[in-house]
Amino acid sequence: MAAIQQTFKKLMPTTPFKMWLAILTILMVAGGAAGVYVLYSGLEVTNLTDKVPWGLWITQDLSSIGLGAGAFTFSAIVYLFKIERFKPISRLAVFLGFLGYVSAMLCLAIDIGRPDRFWHAMVYWNVHSVLWEVTICVMLYSTVLVLEVLPIVFELKFFDRWPKLRNFGHFLHKLTPVFAVIGMALSLLHQSSLGATYGVISGREIWYKPTMPVMFILSAIAGGVALILFAAIVTEKLKGKVLISDRLKRDIARISSFALAGYLYLKIWDWATLSYYSHTPATADVLSRLQLATPYSQTFWFLEVLLGCVIPLILFISPRFFKHDRALITGSFLVIIGVIANRWNVTLSGLIAPPQWSPGILGNTWIATYSPNIIEILVTLGVLSFGLFLFSLGIKYLPIFNEEVVLSRLC
Repeated sequence: MAAIQQTFKKLMPTTPFKMWLAILTILMVAGGAAGVYVLYSGLEVTNLTDKVPWGLWITQDLSSIGLGAGAFTFSAIVYLFKIERFKPISRLAVFLGFLGYVSAMLCLAIDIGRPDRFWHAMVYWNVHSVLWEVTICVMLYSTVLVLEVLPIVFELKFFDRWPKLRNFGHFLHKLTPVFAVIGMALSLLHQSSLGATYGVISGREIWYKPTMPVMFILSAIAGGVALILFAAIVTEKLKGKVLISDRLKRDIARISSFALAGYLYLKIWDWATLSYYSHTPATADVLSRLQLATPYSQTFWFLEVLLGCVIPLILFISPRFFKHDRALITGSFLVIIGVIANRWNVTLSGLIAPPQWSPGILGNTWIATYSPNIIEILVTLGVLSFGLFLFSLGIKYLPIFNEEVVLSRLC
């Protein structure tokens, strides 16, 4: 008995950081097991159906891609527009973008059921499909993010024994301006195309509009920049030292607020044209069925508009609030929640509320229902834990923040 107790004590984490990693590891193992079960048994073990083929995983996928948009934003700001004061945050932006896209691809690998065929999009082109364009851009941009992250990884002391890899990292770093141009083009293409995926579906009147691609881009920029601000301040609090200046925090918040204000402006006008000024029969019918089948109105006004836009704008713009870390971290967290709520509403609500006419449905009397089951939740938690696990290790061991550059900005 004593030997068992001694073994148990040795296995138990001894620091908060190790306990955090242990919790994430348990969630990753559970999520990995659930993912293998889905790949082996098929999507029939989930609550996804032909009526609602996109659920929790696609929402997580779109949220991860949207929140990863800070990478191309700050790469363009630092390396294309040459605004040097944002350089201390550029590595964090690239690292978070990389984690976002890795998480998104893990979700897709489970959702599509045959991840071994990912290369088919590269060989069998379907230029008439928006999703094909998204697939190509995501794969190419993920490759760009890997090339941007490698120089950070090769700076670890572990690679002192391999000087050629260190030199290769320096060579890649010199190509960062080129990667910034390519990354900005690819990211803008697929961020807008994700919105166009819904905006070109004429059978869904509420989403069939040209504003969807623009709103997806603006919300992604606002959310991605807010995620960087949130991660930077949280890391400062955990490490107990200044990593970026107060001025830089306010500048980051200002960039997010600009994108957020543009997004809110388009969103309100979009709502007005659909629901207030033009009561077309098709749109009115869709809105009525949407409100009957889902809590769309509540989540739209409360989560997306009020919590996700209005309150963060006040916290980011008002001099009374933006000088305090607590206000900035609250505002950035609310922007993140707003982006996730938007992706959930667009992805799921539009599928649950049926169109006016559906093939094979007599009278169109059905209304689909969906709630993720335990398998979907475990996979989602596993993917989220994987991203947090890599972020935790990266913040602790990788040279994410160049302290010399930070100190020069503080002086």
